[in-house]
Amino acid sequence: MTAPAVTVHADATIARAARTKALRKVKRLPVVDRLGVLEGVVSRSDLLKVFLRTDAELAAEVNRTVVAILFPGQAVTASVQDGVVTFRGPMRERNLALVAARLAHSVEGIVDVRMDLTAPPPAR
Repeated sequence: MTAPAVTVHADATIARAARTKALRKVKRLPVVDRLGVLEGVVSRSDLLKVFLRTDAELAAEVNRTVVAILFPGQAVTASVQDGVVTFRGPMRERNLALVAARLAHSVEGIVDVRMDLTAPPPAR
């Protein structure tokens, strides 16, 4: 055990925990709350589990947390293959593509984002 103990806060991202483990060369990383009270311990296998999620699980999360929020009522969809999310469909506001990409990248397990978006058909 190292002294002082190398810890990570409970609100840290998985990427932050993995980086801390790697840089400090520890096998297990205690997770503490804002008062420093132990809440759990993160191991290497815990960190790898997020990348073992199925494409269907990842697509469901991206559709729930990105598409449903940014593109309600639009025909935009997100599919995932090998951890790469692809947004497809007609999009009304082009500036939302960058926001969608950033939000999708924040989903643990997504490794890349592709856009196959088109302009909506002209109104009649």
